[in-house]
Amino acid sequence: MSDLEERQVSGEVVYRGTFFNMHRDVVRLPDGSQAVRDYIRHPGAVLILPLLRNGRVVLERQFRYPLARAFIELPAGKKHAGEDPLETAKRELLEETGYVAAEWTRLGVIHNAIGYSDEGIELYLARGLEKRAARLDAGEFLEVFDLGMDEAIAMVRDGRITDAKTVAALLWPRP
Repeated sequence: MSDLEERQVSGEVVYRGTFFNMHRDVVRLPDGSQAVRDYIRHPGAVLILPLLRNGRVVLERQFRYPLARAFIELPAGKKHAGEDPLETAKRELLEETGYVAAEWTRLGVIHNAIGYSDEGIELYLARGLEKRAARLDAGEFLEVFDLGMDEAIAMVRDGRITDAKTVAALLWPRP
């Protein structure tokens, strides 16, 4: 056990949802005392940075209920049970934007809420895009558009793009 590691003493699921489950564990701290940890178990997700041949980036505008407003985001989605992250990325890009990509590069992974969730988001760069028909999920509504990369980054800097996963991917160094 490392000097910082916390060990589970007991645990329970306090909420089972369609999107995630909420857990409450009692943990033993490095000094031997105990504490309670509430956290979300999430199946994982992907985010796609889709670049058109002209260098423009494909983005989405989507309403997000918890914050009661529309956000500008890159295409993303939750992994299905047992699904390979690259297959999730391919599926989500087509479903949400109608694009398929000839080239895929894994950029890395981010953990966007380490204080209360185990969610990991795999980031992918998609190039060689070809337009097909979008296949939005039932109840999914979004607007797809493209911008120059410099404009998208300017939107991060001036606060028009605040979604953490989108900010990370737009500022991620590209191979």
